[in-house]
Amino acid sequence: MRFHKEGYVIMTTATLITGVIVAFIWVLLCNSMLWLNVLLSIIPLIFLYLIIQFFRVPNRTTAGNSSDVICPADGKVVVIERVFEPEFIKQDCIQISIFMSPLNVHANYVPIAGNVVYTKYHEGSYLVAWHPKSSTENERSTMVIETSSKKRVLIRQIAGALARRICFYARPDLSYEKGDEFGFIKFGSRVDVFLPLDAQIKVSIGQKVKNREDILATV
Repeated sequence: MRFHKEGYVIMTTATLITGVIVAFIWVLLCNSMLWLNVLLSIIPLIFLYLIIQFFRVPNRTTAGNSSDVICPADGKVVVIERVFEPEFIKQDCIQISIFMSPLNVHANYVPIAGNVVYTKYHEGSYLVAWHPKSSTENERSTMVIETSSKKRVLIRQIAGALARRICFYARPDLSYEKGDEFGFIKFGSRVDVFLPLDAQIKVSIGQKVKNREDILATV
């Protein structure tokens, strides 16, 4: 396991602040009971742990074959439905949405190999990530991958009520292998994947999934 580069500054700052708080507790309460010092020190240490674990990136092996669409994010499947995709594909697709809690891994990965044919960043609001309008009104980024068989898969990162920064590395004309990292969302968020109507869905509503290891669908 490693830690994501997007968290280096935050983790360093949080560690320094936690160290100052814990030192202050022990200096201020030096004559108090030991158990009270320990108890008060545990609270900032828990917050530090939560911040550090948010930026963890486990070592995983990419699953499936060339026609399998892997999960681009950790989390829970909250939407599987047929919708009209208005931004780029402009036709009906199967939308699969994965909600990421603050406890999930937040690095995002390319779900299928191909060429990037479209990217766009949208400023927006910060509705809770499971809100139906978050896909069109929240801060978000969009990327479209075209496979060697000319199938197009749209991936959208969506900021949530806590997530206030989308990190997005993709740009047009890049080629990606399945499982390559394309972005990161800080502190709670959602990823939508729009698939062709003939995709064979491999997940169900409420299912917990892991990036790179679980298969969303076959196209």
